[in-house]
Amino acid sequence: MIEAPGRSCPVPYRYGARALAGGAAFEVETLWVAGGLYGNRCALERLLELFDAEPGTKALVFNGDFHWFDCDAADFTAVDAAVGRHLATRGNVETELADPGVAAGCGCGYPDWVSDADVARSNRILERLRGAAGAPPRALGALPMYRIARVGGERVAIVHGDADSLSGWGFSQERLATPDGVAAAHEALRCARARVIACSHTCLPVLQSCGETGVIANNGAAGMPNFRGTRFGLATRISVRPRLDALYAARIGRTHVEAQAIAYEHARWLGRFLELWPPGSDAYASYHQRMVHGPAYDPPRALRAA
Repeated sequence: MIEAPGRSCPVPYRYGARALAGGAAFEVETLWVAGGLYGNRCALERLLELFDAEPGTKALVFNGDFHWFDCDAADFTAVDAAVGRHLATRGNVETELADPGVAAGCGCGYPDWVSDADVARSNRILERLRGAAGAPPRALGALPMYRIARVGGERVAIVHGDADSLSGWGFSQERLATPDGVAAAHEALRCARARVIACSHTCLPVLQSCGETGVIANNGAAGMPNFRGTRFGLATRISVRPRLDALYAARIGRTHVEAQAIAYEHARWLGRFLELWPPGSDAYASYHQRMVHGPAYDPPRALRAA
């Protein structure tokens, strides 16, 4: 059976966990990983403020889907320029923008618990975003699907989806709530020769401890609320120095893996979102309630013990 656009995982999206084992690593004292910025320029501003304040050697990686709501050409260009001053990997959004011929819709690879209506709206959002991008932005397609870092002596694999594919859902909070999902995470860490895998893609955060094997750090979304009743995004911070304001954290050796709030100007962002995606639009239908009220998810569910 041929999967519908938005649910499929094209072959070019796949790399496999063993590919992560061979990547060359850059080394820093502090690494910020921000997936799912979704074109939120207010969240981008706050993230850069937090990152710029860090001491020591550091790097910021935008691990995909930094575009989404930025369907205005000026917004798209501004996000692209800011991301280009740091490191990045491509997500399904950037991959689809760069190569419309893949015919995977939004490229999200949505699982069956996501409704057909949500999938259809995501496909249409992607099509509108193409208008802001103009000619296919080939530079986005040239971004790597993963990067490797070393922090505090620990090897960190940075992906968009999971250890096998940039649109994989193996590190979703839903999958990691199952014994099979946790077992697969252990195996992914071993195959990748990583103690930390930093990911995003699935829109809800989870910090899954795998004991001595390592940790899976999914930041959910940097550009949207991740918890009920909140109005901030999240990024993953990995460092030899802890921050006291982490929402929750795990430790691997001397390396701290933390969920950090990106407390952007909510009113300013919501105003811009409504200008671009007013009531009746696809993004309004899919995301407005989350922007205002947060998803039905709470921080205690995001921190998972081994």
